Amino acid sequence: MRKTAITAALVLAAFLLGRQLAPAPATTAEPQAHPERQTAPAIDTAASDARIVRAFQERQGGVAVESIGAVIKLLPDDRDGSRHQRFLIELANGHTLLVAHNIDLAPRLDGLQVGDSVAFRGEYEWNAKGGVIHWTHHDPAGRHPGGWLKHDGRTFQ
Repeated sequence: MRKTAITAALVLAAFLLGRQLAPAPATTAEPQAHPERQTAPAIDTAASDARIVRAFQERQGGVAVESIGAVIKLLPDDRDGSRHQRFLIELANGHTLLVAHNIDLAPRLDGLQVGDSVAFRGEYEWNAKGGVIHWTHHDPAGRHPGGWLKHDGRTFQ
């Protein structure tokens, strides 16, 4: 029953987020030097989630991904080296991921709570627990495609 409710909430969030993203540029938490990074097409979550599961099964890393997940656990910040806000999300297909969002390069998702929906674009790295999404922000050196997180009507990049 709980998984059905979470799946229904994610499908609704994907629909609403897709409607919100398509007509106008997304609101950003801070002004950005790269306006082309401020909008995103609606996310095909089924295909994206399948790509993430395939990367996990094949132990791949460095895979560009984007999808939507429900926050299932908030974790303490990682303060070794660059600081990262960390939380676990569950995709509509039940796969779980750690999101490691660099808060030295992008704003923190203040007010994030368990059950919230978070859309993301970043880089998938394999680990035995399901994988990690990182590079959820711009890359000041320009070596990685710009990523983002979307939560509560705001874009964090």
